[in-house]
Amino acid sequence: MPALSTETPLGTVTLIEADGALVALDWGGSETDATPLLKEAKAQLAAYFSHDLTEFDLPLVPNVSETQKRFCEALSAIPFGETLTYGEIAEKTGLSAQAAGQCCGANPIAIIIPCHRVIGANGLGGFSARGGVETKVALLKHEGAASLLI
Repeated sequence: MPALSTETPLGTVTLIEADGALVALDWGGSETDATPLLKEAKAQLAAYFSHDLTEFDLPLVPNVSETQKRFCEALSAIPFGETLTYGEIAEKTGLSAQAAGQCCGANPIAIIIPCHRVIGANGLGGFSARGGVETKVALLKHEGAASLLI
């Protein structure tokens, strides 16, 4: 599968494409091919981190279950700089709060599918990407959701 690595303020990430869609964002570098889609995804990530983009416009096809795909669609509907609790997104998707947390942790396209925008009712909750909760905090601060952290 074609893959393109890029530097972000959170470290190196690798964008992975299959059949004309972005299927994963991995932490670390593992570049194989710079397709037009991967170049566009890299440009959109750069624009996101430079505060020039608040909504990604990329074909996304995460390799997950149908339930997880519906959950990823609900994650993508959370606007830049806003958050939902695990309970709120669970209610929207018909899942339990625990299942919502598991779906967040299984998100294969972090940042672009914004699982960092889901928080606990009484705290941040977890974050399965490299850097854990510190990465989640950095993304929320970047999006101006830092008031949640005080």
